Amino acid sequence: MTQVHSTAIVDPQAELDSTVSVGAYAVIGPHVKVGGGTTIGPHCVIEGRTTIGSDNRIFQFSSLGAIPQDKKYAGEPTELVIGDRNTIREFCTFNLGVPGAGGVTRVGHDNWIMAYTHIAHDCLVGSHTTLANNTTLAGHVELGDWVTVGGLVGIHQFVKVGAHAMVGFATAVSQDVPPFMLVDGNPMAVRGFNVVGLRRRGFSAARIAAVKQMHRFIYRQGRTLEDARGAVEALSAELPEAAPDVAMMSGFLAGSTRGIAR
Repeated sequence: MTQVHSTAIVDPQAELDSTVSVGAYAVIGPHVKVGGGTTIGPHCVIEGRTTIGSDNRIFQFSSLGAIPQDKKYAGEPTELVIGDRNTIREFCTFNLGVPGAGGVTRVGHDNWIMAYTHIAHDCLVGSHTTLANNTTLAGHVELGDWVTVGGLVGIHQFVKVGAHAMVGFATAVSQDVPPFMLVDGNPMAVRGFNVVGLRRRGFSAARIAAVKQMHRFIYRQGRTLEDARGAVEALSAELPEAAPDVAMMSGFLAGSTRGIAR
């Protein structure tokens, strides 16, 4: 049977797998669903239309599924969806979405989310990300897979951070960060590309060479963004092994609405 501490308050309508563990003084609302193997620490509050997958570890004092911090929100049935095998440390706050913007805040799988992280309404967080202490995501932020964010980072609403990018400590992120890039500072600047992270993830020499060349086209040769994008797209023929990486970069540059960090 589900292991629920005697002091926890779990609404009878909540759907908890039989292998879920709930700590002391936790509060779980009626529209919450939690998958197998997930542990919920003491004093957590999980409310709203929140769906949590399997084998997550949620530490004490986290608040998941509270209404969004948006003055336009009027109680509509929006959602928070969290995937599998995430670690969510102390005092994290993840909010529901808002209508008109998809209405879903979504967190993927295998993320390492450290204390005091805030994920606002309608954020889309990929998988295998690392968000260090006090990471703050404003509304509608998108993080690709394998993104690493340093401590005390604030990310402006509607900003996108591409897959495999790294954001350094205390950076104010107000523009889109292309995939693979390494940024830090206030004002933010691109310092290079995340070569250490790519090596750790098993990128081949050819793929790393392609990322290095894309970095040169965008940041080191004085090209316009349109010209740099054309040069990036041409790499697919030269380095076919890196074609998916090139396509991801090209698509990111084309889809940026806030402008990329340059």
